[in-house]
Amino acid sequence: MSLRIVRADYHNPQHQQDLIYLLDQYARDPMGGGEGLKASVKETLIDQLQKRDFACTVLAYVDDQPAGIANCFEGFSTFAAKPLINIHDLAVTTEFRGKGISQALLQEVENIAREKGCCKVTLEVLSGNQTAINSYQKFGFRQYELDPEKGQAQFWEKKLA
Repeated sequence: MSLRIVRADYHNPQHQQDLIYLLDQYARDPMGGGEGLKASVKETLIDQLQKRDFACTVLAYVDDQPAGIANCFEGFSTFAAKPLINIHDLAVTTEFRGKGISQALLQEVENIAREKGCCKVTLEVLSGNQTAINSYQKFGFRQYELDPEKGQAQFWEKKLA
């Protein structure tokens, strides 16, 4: 198995195609919602990513086949007065799971964060996705809390559309 990790170039047609493919595969997975990307998302995602200099994508290839993805966005920690990287999507296609690809993707995201002088890398994970939780813990992630007596942070949302 030949594993290659690359930072996506949003202007590279192959990277564009592979990004959409991998994200669609993730969306179809039960842990990604179980439904493929809408056609409108497939048509506009790359253009929208190109407009955001705080976005980055890491792609994993196994024997030149797209195998994994990490979509990340730079944020800012007011408590540290430094940037941070949030991993918004991290997925490995079914046929390539269990081969250490998530660890390689996480390492490249950490490399990017260190290059940018970030104070931390964040992500969210479904409480029922034990495989992902194990992978994140293996890499050194922990649930966020300021004070154990106050509890752990929760990720909430309010959909607008």
